[in-house]
Amino acid sequence: MAGVGDMLNEARNSLGLGEPNKIHRWYATRNGSAFAAGSTPWCDMAITYWAFHSGNHRAVCPQGDRAYTVWHAQDFQRLGRWHSGTDASVRAAKPGDIVFIDWNGSNSVGAIDHVGVVEKNLGGGRVQTIEGNTDNRCLRRVRAADVIVGYGRPAYSGASSDVVSAPSGSPLLRRGAGGDRVFQLQRALLKAGEKLPTFGADGDFGAETEAAVKSFQRKAGITADGIYGPQTAAKLAAAL
Repeated sequence: MAGVGDMLNEARNSLGLGEPNKIHRWYATRNGSAFAAGSTPWCDMAITYWAFHSGNHRAVCPQGDRAYTVWHAQDFQRLGRWHSGTDASVRAAKPGDIVFIDWNGSNSVGAIDHVGVVEKNLGGGRVQTIEGNTDNRCLRRVRAADVIVGYGRPAYSGASSDVVSAPSGSPLLRRGAGGDRVFQLQRALLKAGEKLPTFGADGDFGAETEAAVKSFQRKAGITADGIYGPQTAAKLAAAL
């Protein structure tokens, strides 16, 4: 089942992408030659592309494909899934949220210039994003409330639900894995009291996630090998 982790992994696959690129070509094929490479900004095309290729198109683009950021933000407003860009609101942003930006800091939806997907909440009213068409490339950026008009929260399925549960232990999850099950595992570990101090739940099974799994395994009295399988899944489900 698609979810936040899949959306973020698809965005990460585009990091470093320049122009012309696959996103323009794909969007032009679906929506007409007017969107061919070089003819229009592609930041929101990138969001649409990542959503479609990660299985999250309905959640991220609830009114269909978007290349125009204002219309995309209005889609979230109409569905009641819009959060303002105040400092307090940005502090509550989550990975997978679609963040809309006005370089002039107007906080007006009609003035939105740019869009990205939240990869991490850095605290203090700042988020780390992945964005297309930033310096004509796909790059990670750090954005703060002063330029964020607001963000839409897609109705992701699977692990992005507010209900926290342990993912299946098969197939095994270990360091280097990624995707929706890893995101679900990370949320479950956090709920069980483990720590992921730097990255939080981001869908990447890195060193901190491995350490959190080992910590949980030690507390549960099972082999602390950092690999998430059926035995660890059963213990984590019981803990939750």
